[in-house]
Amino acid sequence: MMRWRSLLSLVRERHGPLTKHVRQFSLLEHHSHQLLKQFQIPVPNGFVVKSPEAARDVVYNIGAPSVMKAQILAGGRGKGKYTSDGKGGVRIVDSPDEAFENASKMIGYSLVTKQTPSGGLPVNKLYIYKSVDIAKEFYVAITFDRERYMPVLLMSDDGGVNIESNVNQLQRFWFHLSTGITPEIAAYIEAQFGFSDDEMSVVTHILRQLVKLFQEKDATLLELNPFVRTTEGSLICLDAKFNFDDSAKFRQPELVSLEEHLPEEKDEYEASKLGLSYVRLDGDIGVIVNGAGLAMATNDLVTLYGGNCANFLDIGGGATKQTLSKAFSILQGDTRTKALFINIYGGIVRCDMIAESILAASAAMGGFRIPVVVRLQGTNFDKGLELGNSNIGSR
Repeated sequence: MMRWRSLLSLVRERHGPLTKHVRQFSLLEHHSHQLLKQFQIPVPNGFVVKSPEAARDVVYNIGAPSVMKAQILAGGRGKGKYTSDGKGGVRIVDSPDEAFENASKMIGYSLVTKQTPSGGLPVNKLYIYKSVDIAKEFYVAITFDRERYMPVLLMSDDGGVNIESNVNQLQRFWFHLSTGITPEIAAYIEAQFGFSDDEMSVVTHILRQLVKLFQEKDATLLELNPFVRTTEGSLICLDAKFNFDDSAKFRQPELVSLEEHLPEEKDEYEASKLGLSYVRLDGDIGVIVNGAGLAMATNDLVTLYGGNCANFLDIGGGATKQTLSKAFSILQGDTRTKALFINIYGGIVRCDMIAESILAASAAMGGFRIPVVVRLQGTNFDKGLELGNSNIGSR
């Protein structure tokens, strides 16, 4: 049976990894902490700041030592390096003045980690909370096992920054959403990780609340790392990374409202709101097509004749004049694009509607600043070509 794949996955498979940073629908850490609080999962009492002065005030009020964490949509912040001073994105400060000094080198600069583009990601805010004394770090995550078609709980007693080098030590516990974390799973976890009976009652509550969050919020990944036991014996989540199902955004308006976008992601975000699939590449020929298969064939054709696509912009089968106008404006605003190739196979999308949209977009923008090549084939293609030819002839 054939499995449908996204346009982005097809591009990656055929042409290798993209140079642009690509991410899923996810939340910054401080938003994730707020979500955990809503589901009665223990997290520190943190504060978000956007200036060094605010960082100093927060540490003055909550006391030192305090933890200051860069808020970007990427992992590996602790081992990352700032472009300003070469230090990491997670820092412990011992005074308000030290908080001010560090924040001055963190806010407004880029942080480079293993999960960011080579130039790093800009940091516009920090998340600060009172430091806790850690006795033991754990890793806890819930995601989908696509081979088994069911969710899986992942746990390790070697959490923190070293988890990526110890993935083989992850314990896996498969479960059904209808049953959640069963007593049998809880008993195995207690024996495997050495939790006391009192601790296990807290751990079981947290795991069951995580499953509830996972299901109610259409998550694809809930990761607590580290989940820690403090020297005082309490259990608390110090860091969280969440991903959610893009297809379920219509069910999660509150989560969508929290999502933040980098300036360079504006085009992709605006396109997705209109149902367009936009993938930015590194060439100079803009491409508008309808359908992922046609997109791949068009890219291969351009490459065969020595060209290099600047993007894929798939208008799909439900394109309208509004969505097409947005598609044109996105490509018109990309200064890298030296020419535009519009390749349409009319089916649900009529070729005459495409032609009308092209002419309307041209008129609205005062004409295209780059050469535009149009291929129309399929439903009403003759009417579309007639519209184009008559417009050209009238100039």
